[in-house]
Parts: sequence; structure tokens; C-alpha cells
Amino acid sequence: MRFLLRPAWLALIVVVIGFAVACYALLAPWQFGREAQRDAQQQAIDASYSIPPAPLGELVPAGSAVTSAVEWRQVTLSGSYVPDGEALVRLRVVAGKPAVEVLTPFRTSDGRLVVVDRGSVTADSGGTTPAIALAPTGPVTLTARLRVDETDPRARPVFEADGYRQLYAADSRALAAATGLPLEPGFLQLSADQPGVLTPIEVAPTSGGEAPFTNFSYALQWITFGAIALFALVYFVRLEMLQRRKGTDRATERAAIRRALSGEDEPENPGETPLADRYGRR
Repeated sequence: MRFLLRPAWLALIVVVIGFAVACYALLAPWQFGREAQRDAQQQAIDASYSIPPAPLGELVPAGSAVTSAVEWRQVTLSGSYVPDGEALVRLRVVAGKPAVEVLTPFRTSDGRLVVVDRGSVTADSGGTTPAIALAPTGPVTLTARLRVDETDPRARPVFEADGYRQLYAADSRALAAATGLPLEPGFLQLSADQPGVLTPIEVAPTSGGEAPFTNFSYALQWITFGAIALFALVYFVRLEMLQRRKGTDRATERAAIRRALSGEDEPENPGETPLADRYGRR
């Protein structure tokens, strides 16, 4: 077993054990957590259909942010759109086609400024900006779903192109920074048949776009990979031990043959044939 103390073997053991620990302590729990998050979101969506829409101020008081505790709940609000602060969310895909989402600030009748996601518009390609229907002017009453802000993992800045502000996530914070408007955190996803709606965004969990049970299967895969890594390590250690044992037996046999041919061996038991005679000593 001393061979396990060699640098190459030590490095292999560290890598395999580290990988197995990552599988069981990090990667599999992470995927189980994403599956639990998906389930919680789906339950919240299902529950929202059986609960009547509430006034915005009841679920999200003025000056507070939309939280995961109330996400997907339906609310009602009255006021008017602020089209000067409108922006597009790039690189969306709707029904397999490139699209943009349209974020339009909305001033409520009590003076709050919130962001309304009016829905999507398909584009010819991810790099083009389609024609966007204007939001209605004047007072309107909306029914929408509360949504927590998205975050662009690459933190790309807001820019202007084709006459629109453009960003990479439905994020009221980024839009507030770009427009200077005191927009409240979170946004409202407009329901169908509402004033100003375009193509409504699908009401579905937002945990990465995987199909149901995908995260659970990923977690099982990481558990399996960890077990395979440990099994492979044990297998190669055992294989190395067997090879070394065979090498030792062959070396012992060759040494015995050399002693026999040189006349150094004598039988320990009477009547036993000397090795030299067995191997044809002349």
C-alpha cells in the first residue's frame, strides 16, 4: 500500500474524493433545491388562480419591494402609463422565435411608480427591434401578476438602439438607474385582455426553463457520478495491488531460478529434487 503515498496517487485520490464530496455536498443538493424552488413556484401559481386579485397596496405597500412570498399573486391598480421610460428586454424566445419583452413604467393613482411588463413582441432576429405598439394614454385599470426582479448574471449595461432603451433582464432596478425614475423594486406581469397588453408572458415557474423533474434527474445523476468516481478509485487501487503482487511473485520465482542455476539451493527435505536439477543444471 506504500504506492498510495506517491505524488501521482495522492493527486488522484484528492481529485476523486474532492469530486465525490462536491457531488454529494454541493451539486446534488443544488439541483434538489432548484426542484423544490420549482415546486414552490408552481404551487404559488396554482394558488393564485383561486385567490381573487387584491389591490396592489394590500400586498406590496408603497415603498416596499415585491418579494417571493407574494410573487405570482394577482393585483389590481389604476393610473396611467409613462411611455417615456419604456425599455425592451432583449434576447427572449417565444414559441421558438426571437422576441423582446416590453417594460413600461406606470404611475398609480396614488403616485407610486411601478414597472409593467406589457408582454412580448416577436422579432426577425435577436439583433433586430420589432415595431412596438404604444401603450394607451390616459387613466386605465390593470390586473397583473407580481414578479420579483430578474438579474442579468453578466451585469450588462442598459443601452439605446433603434430608439429604445434595451436591457438583458426584466429588472426595475436597472431601468430606474437608466431613466432616473424612482421605480419600486419588482414588476407587474400584465395579464391577457388588459389595457396595453401585447402577447402575454407565459405564467410558468422561472427556475431555468427545464422540463418537470429535470432538476431531480440531474441531482440523481450527480449522486451516480460521485458513486462511480469512488468505485473507480477502489477498482484501480485494487488493480494496482494485484499487479504489484504478481510482479513480486514473478521476481521471487526468477530469483529462485537464478539461485538454482548457480548451485546455491539444496533441498530442505530429504528426497526433494534440487531446483537446479528441475531446471536442467548441467
